Amino acid sequence: MDALAALDIALFRFINLRLSNAFFDWLMPLFAWNRFFLPAVIVLAVVLLWKGGCKARLFVGLMILVVAAGDSVICNSWKEAIGRARPFNDISEARVLVGRGGSGSMPSAHAANWFAAATVAFLYYRKSLWFMLPLAMTVAFSRVYTGVHYPSDVLAGAALGAAYAAGIVWLMNGLWRWGGRRWFPLWWAQRPSIVKPDDHNELLPEILGHSALRTPHSALDQHWMRLGYVLILALLLARLGYLAGGKIELSEDEAYQWLWSKHLALSYYSKPPLIAYTQFLGTTLWGDTAFGVRFFAPVIAAVLSFILLRFLALVANVRAGFGLILITTAAPLLAVGATLMTIDPLSVLFWTAAFISGWTAVQQDSTRHWLWTGLWMGLGFLSKYTALLQLLCWAVFFVLWRPARGQLLRSGPYLALLVLGLCTLPVLIWNAQHDWITVAHLANRGGLDQTWQPSLRFFWDFLIAEAGLLNPVFFLAALWAALAFWRREKANPLLIYLFSMGAPLFLFYFLYTFRARVQPNWIAPSVLPLLCLMVIYWEKRWREGLRAVKGWFIAGVSLGVAAVVLLHDTNRIGKILGRPLPAAKDPLVRVRGWRETAQVVETARAQLLAEGKPVFLIGSHYGITGLLSFYLPAAQAGVPGNPLAYYQSSDTPQNQFFFWPGYGSRKGENAVYVQKTDAPQPAPARLQKEFASVTDLGIREVSYRGRVLRRIQLFACRNLQ
Repeated sequence: MDALAALDIALFRFINLRLSNAFFDWLMPLFAWNRFFLPAVIVLAVVLLWKGGCKARLFVGLMILVVAAGDSVICNSWKEAIGRARPFNDISEARVLVGRGGSGSMPSAHAANWFAAATVAFLYYRKSLWFMLPLAMTVAFSRVYTGVHYPSDVLAGAALGAAYAAGIVWLMNGLWRWGGRRWFPLWWAQRPSIVKPDDHNELLPEILGHSALRTPHSALDQHWMRLGYVLILALLLARLGYLAGGKIELSEDEAYQWLWSKHLALSYYSKPPLIAYTQFLGTTLWGDTAFGVRFFAPVIAAVLSFILLRFLALVANVRAGFGLILITTAAPLLAVGATLMTIDPLSVLFWTAAFISGWTAVQQDSTRHWLWTGLWMGLGFLSKYTALLQLLCWAVFFVLWRPARGQLLRSGPYLALLVLGLCTLPVLIWNAQHDWITVAHLANRGGLDQTWQPSLRFFWDFLIAEAGLLNPVFFLAALWAALAFWRREKANPLLIYLFSMGAPLFLFYFLYTFRARVQPNWIAPSVLPLLCLMVIYWEKRWREGLRAVKGWFIAGVSLGVAAVVLLHDTNRIGKILGRPLPAAKDPLVRVRGWRETAQVVETARAQLLAEGKPVFLIGSHYGITGLLSFYLPAAQAGVPGNPLAYYQSSDTPQNQFFFWPGYGSRKGENAVYVQKTDAPQPAPARLQKEFASVTDLGIREVSYRGRVLRRIQLFACRNLQ
């Protein structure tokens, strides 16, 4: 082993030092990552999906699966298990021409990815070996030349990548051969092998004579429905696996609302209570972990996909429902809602359940479904106050579709209002007990307490943000459908209903941008009814002969999925750019580095503890207080009865901490005050009055993979008066 290690180091020195030259110094970093690589891959994938037929689509799908599973799971697991340091950590003279990776050295993920890709390409297109294998070998060589891997790292990566690529393809082909005939007989009859999709099936005449296939349309619908179930389950497992992998940490709101779940109440300062109860259930099942806090986010996303698939299968066709699931997967805003457990997933779930049951209530004149609609709206209100705007949506529908007004002469809508009213009681009771503080807070949040000064600045911010977060292709397609259907299908009650369930909320916030800033997630409940309208409208246009619909659909899903994958791990964007993404432009900055932040604060607390007095923590913001409570073991252990972290005291309510016991009972103790800032700021005057002395400890930087994520300023506060 010593001889092999010496040979490994000698080969590294030879390639990295002895072979160095100006041309390779320019060329080899380009094979690590360059800004043109990912756009070129996306364009190639879109072209293959669009023009390449079934074989190309299978190839692209398996390529994505193999590379994603290999890079995120297999390679990372091996790196953590082996724990080998990068060569530049041990060889001082090593020439490092690319970014210094923070992960382990063996195996090389670059080599594994490229040899895995070459293996998949060879299985589908034999002649690809002539250029894919030299490319993979060059990438492997470049990792040694640029100083970030030993030769044995790339050899291990190459062997591992080829092995797991062949294994995954073999496994998927085996699953298709085993389950395809049972669950998807029509498709299996045409392509019994996913590796050789052009092979003729000798059993085709026998299968086509099977009784299950004598009604092709119903059989095909059944196939699409089953495929939808498979996709929903796969997405659920992938999202749960992503959360279990711990790649991101809690956001400020999630940690803050986790504290709510430790103080269950009828309502809270800024939000209704259902988020607290949901997190309480999640952490009861899985413990006080980020996975426990977020467990229900992917579960809710799966439930939403299921009910939308069934709804569109009923009112349109199953293929349209399957397409909608793909579209929601390719919309970054909805992908965030399937990962982070805030009030939005609950709000969207109950808004969607309400408009689906409401459609059945109107169509069937069903009192039972009206009661369900009232319950879903009530639960929506207990999730987010935006649910009350669904009443406006109903009013718009009754105005736009005259036959529906007959429902107003029946008891159903009024029973639904009664159920909704009963659901508002917990919030009303809590607010009556606390001087209606939520009303004042919402007025302040919406800018209603300020003089209106018309501006287009918020309008453009809103429009650009929504177009990006909803996927530009589908954002434009939804707007087009919402306007165009009035000319082509203005007598279609379903499209009018879907328009009414989404457009009023979107337009409300759209117009509100002329007064104040509107956060992109505020329109979230309106997205799914408008996407349903879009899918039904464009699917019909496609069946009428508009072939371009399919191409735009493939392009939108391809670009959207690529964006969503990158948003789940923005470190890949840094690899593409050749340098780490600046923290200010990193979408994941708010869910990274909080463990490190808590450790910095804990170090300062330990130093103050050495003076012999107990030391607690004070946060300048509810978010950082919640995160310190979650990520400091000593603080989490004290929640809720003996908290270690508090929000700074105030005379008036500013958040939910006002209604919980403060640090006034800790007389004579010391504290560390924490505030986020990029430049030194004085301690708040109130804090200086509360303690005998307040000493500035300076600004501490919190780094992640070699870049500064945030800066916090600490103060040593001694002897609470």
